[in-house]
Amino acid sequence: MKIQSAEFIVSNTNVDKCPKDLLPEYAFIGRSNVGKSSLINMLVDRKNLAKTSGKPGKTQLINHFKINDKWFLVDLPGYGYAQVSKDKRQTFQKFITAYFLKRKQLVCIFLLIDSRLEPQKIDLDFMRFLGENEIAFCIVYTKSDKLSSSKLNKNMQVYQQELFKNGWEGIPQTFVTSATAKTGREELLNFIEDINTEVQQ
Repeated sequence: MKIQSAEFIVSNTNVDKCPKDLLPEYAFIGRSNVGKSSLINMLVDRKNLAKTSGKPGKTQLINHFKINDKWFLVDLPGYGYAQVSKDKRQTFQKFITAYFLKRKQLVCIFLLIDSRLEPQKIDLDFMRFLGENEIAFCIVYTKSDKLSSSKLNKNMQVYQQELFKNGWEGIPQTFVTSATAKTGREELLNFIEDINTEVQQ
């Protein structure tokens, strides 16, 4: 897929105010500071489409970007260690949950995982929530340029073992990415294009 246009449409905290277009949506979410904004910018080949920050918790709204006038990329607030108040974290959780459960245009969630870290309880809990609610998702390992291929493979195996231990019968589709090295860009875009073709038939 070639990115010809990437347009910011709207930011809000109310799922009922999301775009009315019946275009497929792909939501990106992960623990705070997982590299989500950098990955989104790499994916659409724009420097500042999604705002990057060294301070966790920068994204605090549901952000819709229309790509090629054919689908929406949705940038969601990070969860976990965001430097925001407890009340704000609870607010995030409420409107993000509403988005996941009520948004009919949502086709797939890309759950971002820092490839350098061992499995985090908060990520595993979030996967469990998605599974219990039958919400389709893929795992996207980020920052793969920060460790050796052998260490990366070992960490991914540990994650798979943890998922099986937690009762998963199969492993969601996974992607290995690096915003710095632009690894995984073509694989992700091709995956989205394939689903768009199926959805729009």
